[in-house]
Formats: sequence, structure tokens, C-alpha cells
Amino acid sequence: MTEILFDDIGSFPLPANASKTALSEAAFAGDNDAFLFPVLDEILELKMNAGVMIPNYSQVRDMNEQFLRPMKDEKCCDGPFELKEECAGTVEMKAMDLYCQKIKEKTGEKPLVRMCVTGPTELYLKEFGGASYADIYQLFAKDVNLFVRNAMKSMKYCQIATVSIDEPSIGINPDLALPADEIIAAFNTAGKDAVKNGADVEIHIHSPLYYDLACQSETINVIGMESAATPSYADMIDKKVLSDYDTYVRAGITRTDIFSMAGTLNEKYGGNVWDKPEIMKEIITVLETPETAEKRLEKLYAVFGDRIKYAGPDCGLGSWPSQELAADLLKNTGIAIASFNKKHK
Repeated sequence: MTEILFDDIGSFPLPANASKTALSEAAFAGDNDAFLFPVLDEILELKMNAGVMIPNYSQVRDMNEQFLRPMKDEKCCDGPFELKEECAGTVEMKAMDLYCQKIKEKTGEKPLVRMCVTGPTELYLKEFGGASYADIYQLFAKDVNLFVRNAMKSMKYCQIATVSIDEPSIGINPDLALPADEIIAAFNTAGKDAVKNGADVEIHIHSPLYYDLACQSETINVIGMESAATPSYADMIDKKVLSDYDTYVRAGITRTDIFSMAGTLNEKYGGNVWDKPEIMKEIITVLETPETAEKRLEKLYAVFGDRIKYAGPDCGLGSWPSQELAADLLKNTGIAIASFNKKHK
């Protein structure tokens, strides 16, 4: 059996001295070294110490604004939404490369990392809702690919193993009125340079209802599956379809729906436990233990076998109440994956 790889989705709780708004403005203003980069370094260190094999860059900005803001800046465009290549930069990846430099100097190896980009469908829905402008939609896909292309060119000390196209609205948003062939074409374009540079291309979706569109794409070869909180999602994906298109899955094996889990504890203790760390700790000591996560992975492996290539938490951890709790969930996830891999050597 091929080793299952442990990655994460990206977002993570911020330290007490930082806010998403302040970090976003620092990123756009180029105020990196003094404020933004130390925060990104701290989060990446927590992920690496938790055992994440292929960490995503520390996603601390709004997933839409991060990409739409330069795409709507007249100084950065040759026409409406025609982004200039020099404006398609991701400072988070620059910070990650500096972190990787320290590791490579110690080990001689380039760490494997994951890059996420907000998908063309998500960006289009944010701007245009249910309107159908196929030409603009395809421009969004080209712009997304530019962000990937520049990251691939600029990273000297990290190896981008995975590029995730984040499309949470597909299968959920009723406003999505784009034809299937247009969506597939956009996927082909958005993942073009990732494939060209040897990276896996994953689609991160909150519902696998239309996963077959991603399978039909020439670039996407990994389907994200939030199967820890919603095990029935695994029933919606046909292993034969995956095999026919040579596509894999990323299995969610630990829950990240923190508000639902906190609600369970609220009922257990008869009050609001959100600000009670000693009780919230039960999320990782009682609810989301390594044993629970490994059982989920075993169950999914019985269905999908070697079509599982990656595993990790369902989604991002940005809404979690503390960095400590989020890091503990990552540790539990890593323990489960390591144990599974050892048993299935």
C-alpha cells in the first residue's frame, strides 16, 4: 500500500495580538517582515510540530478578497479581470519559502508544501451570483492559474506537492447556473501550471454532489471529501468513477465543525462552554481522538482502498477558539495516519 499523506486545509486560529483585518492589510501593503511574516511563521511551526507532512500555507486572509482585490485593481489589469502576471503574487507562499529555507539548511531536503487558491467558480459567484458570463468566468480561471504559476516559479526552498482549488459553493450554492462544460474548462485552466510542474491538483468542496465534474477535468486528480463530520459523503463517490478517471480522494478523518462539537458539550454540561478551555479540551480527548480518526480512515479504506492519497481534518481550523486546541487536533490526526500507515505497510 502507498503511504497516505497527511495535509491540512489552511486556516488556523490567530495569536491574540493579530486580527484577520490587520493581517490582510499588512499583506496588501507589503508590511511583511514586521508583522505578517512572524505570525505566518508561528502558525507554520505549530503545524510542522503537530506532524503535518504537507502543510498548507497559513491562510489568514479572506479567501475571496485575497484574490479578487488584485483582480479588480485597475493598475493590475489589462482589462476587466485580466490580471497582469506581476500582480498575481501570494505573500503567504513567500513567507513559507523563507521558513522552508531554514529547514533545507538543516536537512538538505526541500519540505513538501500545499498551496490553496480560491477557485474560479467561488470567485465568480462572489462577484456575479447567478448571472452567466462565460467569458468572464474563464478569465477568472486564467487569473487563478497565474497565482499558481508565480508561486511555482518563485519557490526556491519548498516543493509544492499539492495545489488545492477551493470551491466550497459547488454542490451547495443554488445560484450556480454555469454549464458543466464551462466548469470543467475552468478547472482545466486553473490547474494547468500546477500539473505542468508536477503537483497534484485537489478540489476542496463542501459537498461531493458534482464531484464527477472534477473527475472529468484534465488537471484535477484529487477530490476532497469532508467525511468525518458527514460520513454519508463517502457514499456519494463511486470508486469505479475514480478509477476510470485515475482520480484519488483526500479523506477527512477529523471533524472541524467546532460550533457543532461545542454544542454537544453545551448540552452535556448545561451551559456555554466556549470560553472554558478545560471543557473544550474534551473535543480532542473524548470526541476527536486518534483512535476515532483511525477507525474512520480504516472504514474509508475498506471502500476506496488505494484511491485514498491524502488524509487530514475535514476543513480549516480558523474558527477554533485557540491555537493550542487546533494544534492538538492536528496532532491527533497525525497519530491516526501514522498508525494506519504502519499497520498497512
